[in-house]
Amino acid sequence: MGRKQRTGVRAASASSIEISFVYKGKRCREKIRLEPTPANLKRAERHREAILEAIYRGTFDYATTFPNSKQARRLSDEPGANITLEEYLSDWWRKEEKELKASTRTVEQRILFNQIIPAFGSLMLTELKWPMIRDWVKSHDWSRKTQNNKLSLLRRALNEAVEQELIHHHPMANKVIRRRKSRAHASASSKSKIDPFNQEERTALINTAHGQLKNLIQFGFWTGLRLSELFALNWGNIDWINKRVYVEGALTQDAEEIEMTKTEAGERIVQLLPPAIAALKAQKEYTFLQGDEVFQNPHTRKRWTGDLALRARQWKTLCKRAGVRYRPPGQMRHTFASMTLMAGESPQWVAAQMGHTDWTFTARVYYRWIPKDAGDAGRKVVMKWGTAKTKR
Repeated sequence: MGRKQRTGVRAASASSIEISFVYKGKRCREKIRLEPTPANLKRAERHREAILEAIYRGTFDYATTFPNSKQARRLSDEPGANITLEEYLSDWWRKEEKELKASTRTVEQRILFNQIIPAFGSLMLTELKWPMIRDWVKSHDWSRKTQNNKLSLLRRALNEAVEQELIHHHPMANKVIRRRKSRAHASASSKSKIDPFNQEERTALINTAHGQLKNLIQFGFWTGLRLSELFALNWGNIDWINKRVYVEGALTQDAEEIEMTKTEAGERIVQLLPPAIAALKAQKEYTFLQGDEVFQNPHTRKRWTGDLALRARQWKTLCKRAGVRYRPPGQMRHTFASMTLMAGESPQWVAAQMGHTDWTFTARVYYRWIPKDAGDAGRKVVMKWGTAKTKR
């Protein structure tokens, strides 16, 4: 008897079998890694019959059946099967970056092109799966905030891919990464972010500084403005009669001009306390009649262009001269919050001064530093209620 003829199945090599079928009007040939023995050829024949049945019923998933097939990509009903993530993300970014503030644009561009694209750029858009993203994140020791920033950027990009119908399913839909940190790790992380100056340190920094730098620091300690808001401040924002300042813009390191504040709540009216007013009056000598900006870089006699010049060139030197342990100048803002709450100011007022939308956030974050800087903590409540006579 002759060898049985098998339709659509043949030996391709000593270690593979070729299956042929028609899908979407195209002749398709795919190889499976099986030695072409009679038994394996029969198995391949049954596999082909199942493929034909799935094609007939409209349930055939080419990419799942043959995940390494180039033909699967060409015949996929998802256009994203033929677009690499590098191509898609690069094109998406060219449109996205136009809508972003300079500071945000710089950070997100760095994340996208230095981290996300190198990690996933060679994949087709349809090949990106949640386990890949999850494993990528877990392979790095990022803080929760850093992790969320990266995932948020990738999620935004994939949202648009779904809207454009390049992919049918969002790989990050309803997905979160839960990470448990020890109490010690969480405490250390928190301390590295918020580390206010105490009274002696504040006094030493202000007294050691001179001229415009002294005025900037005193004003920063007594208003809680962000550095970017200090740099964007104009004399026209000062209300001398009502003793307040209108915070309307921010100037970050990467911006070429003043932009909107960090948040909507950041655009606010800040009450000027006497030390802040004193700093402004002293600053009048330098810039009041020269231009719009309140504070200038003393070295250039021009508006500050970002925090780098202050932090790297002048602030570090000032800390050394004052004998103060170094923390970045952004800690002036945290110092304002902790010292005002310590003095008994209401969290609602402090939150409004700082531009926080939720005063409970302000209280929750900053109250933990109060005992460290309050030598008379508890005295007020004893003086008010502790002298009352009690019955024995």
